[in-house]
Amino acid sequence: MSHNKTIDNHEINAVTPVNISHELCEVKNAKALVIFAHGAGADMNHHYIEDLVEEMHSQQLSVLRFNFPYMDKRKLDGKRRPPDRMPKLVNCYKSIIANFKTDLPIIIAGKSMGGRVAATLAGDKPLMDAHNIKGVICLGYPFHPVKKPEKLRLAPLQETQLPVLILQGERDALGSEIEINDYEISSRCQLHFFNDGDHDLKPRVKSGQTLAQHKRAAVFGMRSFIDEINNDC
Repeated sequence: MSHNKTIDNHEINAVTPVNISHELCEVKNAKALVIFAHGAGADMNHHYIEDLVEEMHSQQLSVLRFNFPYMDKRKLDGKRRPPDRMPKLVNCYKSIIANFKTDLPIIIAGKSMGGRVAATLAGDKPLMDAHNIKGVICLGYPFHPVKKPEKLRLAPLQETQLPVLILQGERDALGSEIEINDYEISSRCQLHFFNDGDHDLKPRVKSGQTLAQHKRAAVFGMRSFIDEINNDC
């Protein structure tokens, strides 16, 4: 399934058929191709991701999103499966990268678990160089499981070979601002915290801000991050 539009001088083509659900949405005069992976519980067509894609389009970013295999199986039989283990998720993301060719700079990204997979790939410099991947964006990085702050997932953010933008709610249950300030991560990582935001960046009503505002600001931050990378190239 795809909603393809003509884009000036930047054709994005699948090299071989891709056997998992994916959707490529292109915009004119795109600044980059963002490959975006969903989180553990909601697939690529969830309204949360749909909203993000629309915002990314408004910032001149083409977007390729996809489902991990367990999510496609869940959609087929309706059974709620847990995510595949990390090696299988990583291999799936690699296959998506390998199967699409473009002369645009590529940013690998994802929501929560999807961002963790993208950050894991960023430790593989030969892979990044071979596919013109310039950076990573993590929307709500899962620094640890809920209520298990001792089980840290810092390695991808310590070993990254690319710049990483982390967009995080201040009170995220999988890594709050207070917790993260004590973590040791690579200087390549940029952190942006959203006032009173949870794991989805959603603030409480009393904050005076809205999820829509935070989403818009998050995507504006993505575009600024990408502009910085493009200007450095």
